[in-house]
Amino acid sequence: MSRKLENSELDRLDVTSFKEAKKSPIIIILDNVRSLNNIGSVFRTADAFLVQKIYLCGITATPPHKDIRKTALGATESVDWEYRKNTLELVDELKQSGVKIVSVEQAENAVMLNDYEVGDDETIALVFGNEVKGVSQEVVTASDLVLEIPQFGTKHSLNISVSTGVVVWDIWSKQSALK
Repeated sequence: MSRKLENSELDRLDVTSFKEAKKSPIIIILDNVRSLNNIGSVFRTADAFLVQKIYLCGITATPPHKDIRKTALGATESVDWEYRKNTLELVDELKQSGVKIVSVEQAENAVMLNDYEVGDDETIALVFGNEVKGVSQEVVTASDLVLEIPQFGTKHSLNISVSTGVVVWDIWSKQSALK
């Protein structure tokens, strides 16, 4: 029988060690995300997989906020983040610096996540959109690639925090396999 581990047995980094640790080549962009709880959950996912940075864009709220802190559980202190008013301007800036822009959306010519192959040593900025409207069309158009999470039920989408967890885990595991 398995015994649940205590938090003290998990050998996790402290905030200082996290800041100094080598980060995965993943950036997260939140494009007009409304839910403070979703934002906090994204911070926790980013912490779990050593994401380089989160960009909070448009109407996306920023820390400190009690509802973000409630679900982030301290990850707003460990993960680097920055607010940008305009998502498209950020996307253009990141593209110019060699970052691959990947919108997570249901779109024509989208690549299914399970079929996506990551490249060696490429930094990927994953764009997640508004809970109702998704990633804005102008950002989808400016993206290098659109990824879609395969779904087989009756609903049209997953919650953004769930989508972030699924996609970041998939990309992280594929990048780790290349090393």
